[in-house]
Amino acid sequence: MLLVAQYGPVASVGRALLVLDELRDSEHGLGVNEVARRIGVNPSTASRLLATLESAGLVQRDEAQSPYRLGLALVTLANRVLARLDLQTLARPVLVELMERTGETATLSLPSAREAITVDSAPSRNSVVSMARLGQPSVAHATAVGKVMLAFGGGPLPRERDLVALTDRTVTDRARLAEEIAAVHEQGYGTVFGERDPDVNAIAAPVFGPSGALAAILGLQGPSSRLEDPVRLLAVLEDEAAQLTRALGG
Repeated sequence: MLLVAQYGPVASVGRALLVLDELRDSEHGLGVNEVARRIGVNPSTASRLLATLESAGLVQRDEAQSPYRLGLALVTLANRVLARLDLQTLARPVLVELMERTGETATLSLPSAREAITVDSAPSRNSVVSMARLGQPSVAHATAVGKVMLAFGGGPLPRERDLVALTDRTVTDRARLAEEIAAVHEQGYGTVFGERDPDVNAIAAPVFGPSGALAAILGLQGPSSRLEDPVRLLAVLEDEAAQLTRALGG
C-alpha cells in the first residue's frame, strides 16, 4: 500500500488506504490528530480523508468526538469477496464436468453492476477450440452470457447508441433486443449465433443464490462449424446449472 501512495495521481487513495491500515492495527480506534501523525499528513488532510471514508461506511465512530474505527461496509465487501471465492471453488468441478459431457468450452461468469465477467473456464479438448478470455466483460447484446445477465440481472437494456454491430448478425435494434431478452427470461437460457465472433455459437444459463438472485452464469461455446445448434446442449447445461444452484443453497 505504501507503493500506491507514491503515485501522484492517486496519492489521496494511497493515503486513504494507509488510514485503513492504521485503524486495522488499532484496538480502540484513533482520533484525527493521531491518524495524521501516523500517516504523515496535517490534521486537516486527515480529517478530510476520514470524513470521506466515513461517508462510504468504511470507517465509523460512535459520537462526534469519538475515535474512528473500521466501518461495517468493509464487512460487506469482504463477504462479497469470500462468497465469490467460494462460488468459484464450487463451480470448478461443475465446469470440468460440463466440458467433459459436451465436448465444448465451458465458462463461468459472475454478474456485476452492468455486465458479467468471465472468471473461469474449462477449455474443450477438441483440436478446434473456442477459447474464453478470463477477465473479459461480456458484450451484453452480443453474447449468450450477456443476454442472460440482461434477463436475470435486473439491469437496464443497453442504450441504442451502445448496440454496436460486431458482426452482420449482431442485434442492434433496441426493441428487437428487448423482445429477445424477454424470451431469454421466459425460456431460461440465452443463445448467440455468430453475434460477437462470426465463427462462434454459444448458449448460457443462470445460476441462482440463496435469495433467488442471479449468482453466476454458466456458458458453453464452440466453433459454429461444430456447434451449429447450441440448444442441443441445453439439457446438460441446465442440469449442471441446477447442480451449482443447489450447491449455493439456491
